Amino acid sequence: MATAVQKNALKSLSNGTSLGHHTHEMQPLNGYDSMIPQNHYESPEIKDEALDSPEQELRVEDSEENSQQPEEAEPEIDIVINNVVCSFSVRCHLNLREIALNGTNVEYRKENAMITMKLRRPYTTASIWSSGKVTCTGATSEDAAKMAARKFARCLQKLGFNVRFNNYKVVNVLGTCSMPFAIRITPFSQQHKEADYEPELHPGVTYRLQNPKATLKIFSTGSVTVTAPSVADVQTAIECIYPLVYEFRKERTKEEIEALAKKRLKQGLYTAESDTVFADASDDEGQNAMDTDEENWGD
Repeated sequence: MATAVQKNALKSLSNGTSLGHHTHEMQPLNGYDSMIPQNHYESPEIKDEALDSPEQELRVEDSEENSQQPEEAEPEIDIVINNVVCSFSVRCHLNLREIALNGTNVEYRKENAMITMKLRRPYTTASIWSSGKVTCTGATSEDAAKMAARKFARCLQKLGFNVRFNNYKVVNVLGTCSMPFAIRITPFSQQHKEADYEPELHPGVTYRLQNPKATLKIFSTGSVTVTAPSVADVQTAIECIYPLVYEFRKERTKEEIEALAKKRLKQGLYTAESDTVFADASDDEGQNAMDTDEENWGD
């Protein structure tokens, strides 16, 4: 059986195969004048000839040269989400005094006409008003924020209120990152009109982006704080500001390196403390107040 192939860079071969002393001439198939038998096409001689062509040798050399040239790796910047603020409504009137008397982990702030309620997992705090509006802060992701909001609504439902989870939305996201270099913020603020720098009021430059809508605080140490409506907008804002501050980069001084290390250590200790703040409760009353039934912490 023979296989017809289209003409290409391969060397043209004679048609036909020899079986003993007889030679059979092949007829053209589907308009092709030349046809290569399958056994000739797979022979090692043809493969050697194809690999020895000048074009393929040039391609192999180019690939070797490209592999030898080291590509510049783009710097990776870790974005830490510190706070996700969300709000929702339970669509019913809430008796704050009753919640303060019967609820757990609740603090009644009469001067502000509101109640604060805390959760252990995820570690969040809710501000509850009698109108039924609830604001949740402290989550480190959008998924954790929504989970905490539903848990707060379930806690209110267990207290006897006709709760309906409605109008949920992420209001604000706070993220921080550290550039791999220090920044000369004075010439940066002078060149960009969107930048607002008042050293007597704040040590950082305030830079406002319109698309995405975000507000950035840029410090000389290379730290950047971003406030945006969503986590995706925080990442986009960092990608937009990086090429702008890259032009004003400088090496960090010893004092800046020490200040940045202290800040990271402080953030690490704060995160560890927030994870164990309720686990280390010594009195049984406080522990029993947190360890209610699992449905109180589930959806």
